[in-house]
Amino acid sequence: MPRAPLDVAALADAVRAGERAAVARAITLVESSRADHREQASDLLGRLTADTGRAVRVGITGVPGAGKSTFINAMGTRLVERGEKVAVVAVDPSSRRTGGSILGDRTRMADLTASDSAFVRPSPSGRHLGGVARATRESMLVLEAAGFGVVIVETVGVGQNEIAVSEMVDTFLLLTLARSGDQLQGIKRGILELADVIAVNKADGDGAGPARVAARELAGAMRLMMPGDVRRPPVLTCSAQTGDGLDEVWAAVLEHRKWLQDNGSLEERRAQQQEDWMWAMVDAHLHDAVRHSGSVVAQRDRLARDVREGRLSAVDGSALILEAFKGDQAR
Repeated sequence: MPRAPLDVAALADAVRAGERAAVARAITLVESSRADHREQASDLLGRLTADTGRAVRVGITGVPGAGKSTFINAMGTRLVERGEKVAVVAVDPSSRRTGGSILGDRTRMADLTASDSAFVRPSPSGRHLGGVARATRESMLVLEAAGFGVVIVETVGVGQNEIAVSEMVDTFLLLTLARSGDQLQGIKRGILELADVIAVNKADGDGAGPARVAARELAGAMRLMMPGDVRRPPVLTCSAQTGDGLDEVWAAVLEHRKWLQDNGSLEERRAQQQEDWMWAMVDAHLHDAVRHSGSVVAQRDRLARDVREGRLSAVDGSALILEAFKGDQAR
C-alpha cells in the first residue's frame, strides 16, 4: 500500500511540539536528495524558520584519537542535568566506494542517546567536503525549531577540508590531546586560526602533566600566530572520563558567544552564514543539475571510461561535460 502524501504543515507542527518521531522524520526529509523531497524540505524549513536562531550552536572538531564523541557525551550529559535540551549532529565518514558509514556515535554517546532531553543524529558525510553532511545546516534548523537550546555539530576530524563547520556555528571548539614529541603535529594552521576555544582532552592520571604542557605550548603558538591586541582562543585542559575541566570549557564557549553578542559579531556572523548557505545551495543544485542533464547522462559513462583509461584528460573531460550541460540549457 502506498504511503499517504506527506502533510508538511502537520509535520512542522509536530516538530515545533518536540515530537521525537517527527524530528527524526523531518531530518530524514532534509537529508534526502530526491527532487520531490527537496521541495517538501524547502517548504518545511520555510515554516520552521521563525522558530530558529535562539540555540547555542557549537562545532567540535579534533585530531584523531582526541575523544570527540566521548567528550560530547560527557559534556552533553552534564548540560542535560542542568536542564538544557541538547541535540547533536554527528557526522560520520562515508565509504568512497559504497557510500556507507559506520554511524557508531550512538554507541559512543550511550548516556546522551538515552536521555529524553537529548537527540543524537548520526549523519553520513558522503562526498561532501568540509567534514559535514550536505544537509547539516537544515538538520540544525529542524532541531532548533524542536526546542533544543544547544546544538552541537561533531565533524569527521581535522584536515584541510574539515573547516566548513565553522561557517554554520557560533563557536568552533578544537579538541586535541597531548602527544609525544611535537605537540602541534597533526593540527593544521588553518584549523588553529578558526578555533574559538581549544581544549586538550584526556588530562587525567598520567596524562594530566603532558596535557598541561601541551596546553602551554598551544597557548604560546597562538600568541605567535595572533600577535597584538586581538582575541586569542583560550587553551584549556579537560578530561571527558573524569569530568575535570568540562565546566571551564563550557564557560569558555558561553564567554565567546557573549563576546560575539556584546560587539555585534553574532548577528553579523549569522548573516554571513546565511549568505554562505545560499551559495552552498547554489553549488549543490548546480552539481545535481549537471549530473542529471540529459546530454551529460548520455555521454558521462563514456567520458568517465575515457578518462580512467587515459584517452582523455580530466580537464578535457570536464570541459565536454560542461559544454553538454550548457547546450541543454540553451535549448
